[in-house]
Amino acid sequence: MTTLVLNCGSSSVKYALFSGDEVLRRDQIEHPDGVLAALAQITDRPAAVGHRIVHGGPTHSRPVRIDDAVLASLHEAIPFAPLHLPIELAAIEVVKQRFGEIPQVACFDTAFHQHVPEVAHRFALPEALYRAGVRRYGFHGLSYEYVASVITTRPRAVYAHLGNGASMVAVRDGISIDTTMGFTPTGGLVMGTRSGDLDPGVLLYLLGRGYDPRALAKLVDHEAGLLALSGTTSDMRSLLAARATDPRAELAVDVFCYHAKKALGGFVAVLGGLDTLVFTGGIGESAAYVRHAICAGLGGFGIELDPDRNATNAPLISQGPCEVRVVVTDEEAVIARQTRGLVR
Repeated sequence: MTTLVLNCGSSSVKYALFSGDEVLRRDQIEHPDGVLAALAQITDRPAAVGHRIVHGGPTHSRPVRIDDAVLASLHEAIPFAPLHLPIELAAIEVVKQRFGEIPQVACFDTAFHQHVPEVAHRFALPEALYRAGVRRYGFHGLSYEYVASVITTRPRAVYAHLGNGASMVAVRDGISIDTTMGFTPTGGLVMGTRSGDLDPGVLLYLLGRGYDPRALAKLVDHEAGLLALSGTTSDMRSLLAARATDPRAELAVDVFCYHAKKALGGFVAVLGGLDTLVFTGGIGESAAYVRHAICAGLGGFGIELDPDRNATNAPLISQGPCEVRVVVTDEEAVIARQTRGLVR
């Protein structure tokens, strides 16, 4: 069975064509018409198409075959992820126009976190808002599911997906019990252009200073994070190269690592200790300094990095009782697997 996977972002599309578990083709296209360009590379009709859907809203907690009812529910969920869902819904329509009534499957980034307990996913807001779906959902679930599938499960683990978008998840016996991202992918850790957690009073203050909701959305999603701190770039590679001579680049890296370290410590407390720490995502997989800065001083948690292994991005980089691993994630492989499971 051949499965086409589309992983749509705001300015690029990653796609992969699978025959069973074998990857036949994989690429990333960096322009707004990425879906059309990706489909142009597919000469034979696949048996099914799987889509990464960032937010399932309050309705979807597992992969689902797309039909008219599912499409309607995803359109209703757009307010939960206005930056992502319209692009993903457009991709579903483009596939239909190209291939007709081909089976399509929605695979949700929020699904991995469906078992997060109420004490962790509730906000301290009125019950009516909770019933309307205002709660912590968590994201990067497809990446976390891949990590869970390729490492030996130990009872207490933290997975850190660090990239332009960044989050952590606390995992007990393979199940997500808490995560840093919340109602949207904007919350939690400092990211490339996203603010991460903010005092709500900051937003109220800015509303009083003339910002409207559109301007606030632009600020916290596109003008914040590493870009705002450095004043030049959101690219961690560039910041690491410049940190020795550029104080703002150094500050951006330090703030990123500080908040990640603080989140990690909180999750160790939630788990009652730590057996495994996994770094994944573009930064987590390749930025040895960032891993070092996050783990430095955490020997009391059993976290001790081997400097040589860390410097080479080895799969196992620890020398202490807590196993610290680097895993190259593969969201597309998870989407392909979930799609096959529903279409066969």
